[in-house]
Amino acid sequence: MNKRKSHKSALHERAGISDSEITNSRAIDKIKQKRHAQPSTETLLSDILKGDITALSRAITFIESKNPQHLNKAHDIIKGCLPHANNSTRIGITGVPGVGKSTFIEALGKQLSKQGKKIAVLAIDPSSSITKGSILGDKTRMEDLVKDTNVFIRPSPSGETLGGVARKTRETIILCEAAGFDTIIIETVGVGQSETAVNDMVDFFLLLKLAGAGDELQGIKRGIIEMADIIAINKADGDNLKPAKLAKVEFNRALHLYPKKSSGWQPNVLLCSALKNDGIDTIWKTIEDYLVLTKGNGYFSKRRQEQNKFWLIQTIKEQLHIDFFENSTIKQALTEQLKLIEENQTTPFAAADYLLKKKRKL
Repeated sequence: MNKRKSHKSALHERAGISDSEITNSRAIDKIKQKRHAQPSTETLLSDILKGDITALSRAITFIESKNPQHLNKAHDIIKGCLPHANNSTRIGITGVPGVGKSTFIEALGKQLSKQGKKIAVLAIDPSSSITKGSILGDKTRMEDLVKDTNVFIRPSPSGETLGGVARKTRETIILCEAAGFDTIIIETVGVGQSETAVNDMVDFFLLLKLAGAGDELQGIKRGIIEMADIIAINKADGDNLKPAKLAKVEFNRALHLYPKKSSGWQPNVLLCSALKNDGIDTIWKTIEDYLVLTKGNGYFSKRRQEQNKFWLIQTIKEQLHIDFFENSTIKQALTEQLKLIEENQTTPFAAADYLLKKKRKL
């Protein structure tokens, strides 16, 4: 046995490979084999319910995949997770790029983790409209939070969905809840109409703003003000504290132009500095007050039911969209109609009518 080992060592030495490198190589091969192994749906579901992060990540990958086999697995896993879901607080956080969303989420997440809460952060990265790629850099922006064992951070590409909201985020929420996460934070890209979609999947909507950034008047526009349950003016420290206080007065005036929400809640404006961890506890206390109010008056459960109905309609619309454009006959006919439009032989409306009628006959 010793002769055999010494012979192998001699061969490795001649090849310039150390025994430790061989051991490491074998270990890496085992890891690769484990990753490529496809666990059954039952195994994944069982592991998710035990809080296994690896199983949760793999299941979310199935949800985001366009592979039909993966989607079938995802459907079965979601179905198995549903009885264990709907037991978390869902918080949406939005704001323009540079407002400090990642820093704020890290500060809030660390505070909640100290309280024993389990937090899932679903950070939606904008996808390029040209390359379809996204950076997925949220984990690098939350260096401390990513090391916390009570926290799961999942950056996802927004894809081609309007406003940059990943279509599968809602299904991912279900999986995270089944895995035992009691606080779900959804960070949007802060552009387009992503706020509207996120507002339809969360219990509490927080808008982060900056003082002196030239967008105070934008905040007075009706849409975003009506959705926000809190406006938090971030980076309210140092020389920026005075402008932040002035912005707070301005936003408060804007808020009082609108009637009280159907939830019975009156939104307010708070100051914070995520970098210095100032005001984060006050914001969380306000969120807790909101939850007590809305659960007490029945709005919380009513809102969840309305959201479920909304996502049913959205899912049907999306599936119809996929069925239409993925049909091989329609693909060919669409190409032909586009060419006719270029040659001014038909109009977009006539072409659309032709294609829809053709699809009904299939």
